[in-house]
Amino acid sequence: MEMPVPDAAVVADKARLVTRLAEVLPRDAVIHDPAQLRAYECDALTAYKCPPLAVVLPATTEEVADVLRICHAAGVPVVPRGSGTSLAGGALPTADSVILGVARLTDVLDVSYPDRIIRVQAGRTNLSVTGAVEEDGWFYAPDPSSQLACAIAGNVAMNSGGAHCLKYGVTTNNLLGVTMVLMDGTVVELGGGHMDAGGLDLLGVVCGSEGQLGVVTEATLRILPKPEGARPVLMGFDSNEVAGACVSDIIKAGVLPVAIEFMDRPCIRATEAFAKAGYPDCEALLIVEVEGSPAEIDEQLGVILQIARRHDPVELRESQSAEESARIWLGRKSAFGAMGQINDYMCLDGTIPVSELPRVLGRIREMSEGYGLEVANVFHAGDGNMHPLILFDANTPGDLEKCEALGADILRLCVEVGGCLTGEHGVGVEKRDLMGDQFTPEDMEAQMRVKDVFDPSWLLNPAKVFPLPVSEARRMAAE
Repeated sequence: MEMPVPDAAVVADKARLVTRLAEVLPRDAVIHDPAQLRAYECDALTAYKCPPLAVVLPATTEEVADVLRICHAAGVPVVPRGSGTSLAGGALPTADSVILGVARLTDVLDVSYPDRIIRVQAGRTNLSVTGAVEEDGWFYAPDPSSQLACAIAGNVAMNSGGAHCLKYGVTTNNLLGVTMVLMDGTVVELGGGHMDAGGLDLLGVVCGSEGQLGVVTEATLRILPKPEGARPVLMGFDSNEVAGACVSDIIKAGVLPVAIEFMDRPCIRATEAFAKAGYPDCEALLIVEVEGSPAEIDEQLGVILQIARRHDPVELRESQSAEESARIWLGRKSAFGAMGQINDYMCLDGTIPVSELPRVLGRIREMSEGYGLEVANVFHAGDGNMHPLILFDANTPGDLEKCEALGADILRLCVEVGGCLTGEHGVGVEKRDLMGDQFTPEDMEAQMRVKDVFDPSWLLNPAKVFPLPVSEARRMAAE
């Protein structure tokens, strides 16, 4: 098919913009070749793709500020990008936008063990934050499944969690301060190396704001001493509902494991074929981990195993070694990659009250049968953060649309039972049209007024979070 020839004025405008960006950045930090731009046309939500106008890779806060000043003066939208692991299309570009990637912002800037903090550039990967301090007996708690690749910038943007967030909280509970650049190039400092900065809680507004308010270039994070020990137990059950009821009973008992992870049969089979972790062939699997001294671990697991036995498990396996613990977690950490080997899938991210787990899992099974699409469940069961994976064939006409419709129904179910649309993946493009199912027009107006303050021109991360007609009208009004 013959491609349309770009308008001469558009080509000239792009050339001027690229020239201007190249004046403030190293030559290899400005990407505008069409073939190279293909690498940035989507994030981990690969169902939607759009090449950007250009990509820039600054290495300092000052370079980020220079880029934003240039784009602001030219009226060019900017899409901040961490490592591109967003599952909600959070870093999906528009054709008229510049991608601002933070992949070169990777330095450790300061570590203070007495203050229990580490300050890093925001392009540093999640796992490498712990890597910088673990030899001294410390760690950074939030641990998304993509922690090997995902950047702290994206963790802040989406308020990411992970398997151990049940005990340690998500990013907002471990974030003490940020350096952030506004769309006009203004550099602001929020929070710092201490708890509860004075004044309005602007740090709380920024964490989870999905790149709508500014570009985070540095972050001050809480680090913790490594626990004395940790031990997981593997539990197999005859149904999703029974496993869900077991989770609910553990939480009601007042025990606080460091993690409670859930996997159902489709996910168990895929991960076992991929990782060979030694999982049992059952309908549902729980991984429950506790930590502390040996005596504390024994006491907590005693209560948890007693609760599990009341639900007639088909298997109970308590880890007896570090190697066995690693195998137990290997399958869970490999789940998303393993599922990707067998089919296309869309990963959802809704939260529900833990007490509603049995009901919601049953409803998801019914919806799956009604739509004729298989759903694999793998999620952080301890805090009700669900990640249903809807399997579909991208090469079958209509399958993607059917997948999207099923996903919307599952997320509406989460809201219906008292939960919300997202726990840690964000709204992005995936859930923007569902915002009205959770928020009233007045709620969304209040949220958009916050964006008006930080980004009056509505140039940061366009077409995300808010329903498209609303955000497009806001941007037009700001021009």
